[in-house]
Amino acid sequence: MSQSTPQRCKIEISVAGPSREYQSQGSAVTFVPLTIKRRHTRKLLIAPPGQEDAKVRSSFDLPMIRTIGKAFYWQKLLDSGEVANATELARQLKLEPGWVAEVLRLTRLAPDIVQAILDGRQPRHLNLHAVRGRQAEVPVDWDEQRRLLGFPAWAPSLASLREISS
Repeated sequence: MSQSTPQRCKIEISVAGPSREYQSQGSAVTFVPLTIKRRHTRKLLIAPPGQEDAKVRSSFDLPMIRTIGKAFYWQKLLDSGEVANATELARQLKLEPGWVAEVLRLTRLAPDIVQAILDGRQPRHLNLHAVRGRQAEVPVDWDEQRRLLGFPAWAPSLASLREISS
């Protein structure tokens, strides 16, 4: 049995344009410095620092969407009187009362934040722990929520102004 030695290949790289584009063996090569992070069962590409101008569409965060759905359903049970309070709800669902209270706080999120999450337009750093108040208490004030969670300040659209005035 003979061992084969790997063949050596000489690659010449010469600058062909802006600092991150090169020519290699007649092919154009573009270097993009990205970080790959695991998020549950998928991988995310994270742009390097200083690339905030790049518009990257977030994907749907299904666990966060499901939890927001639970929060509004549970709030409906409380509002309708089917359950007296969060502690009784937790007892019926066999869940920790503290966790039920955290999930119920999601109903206090600004409507535009909830809509952005449902549309998959939330900032990349936003996760379920942040909106449940695990990293920092999420304020009741919607403008403060937007600032804390990384959303732009809310400006009413003409359509919403027409709805308000009619």
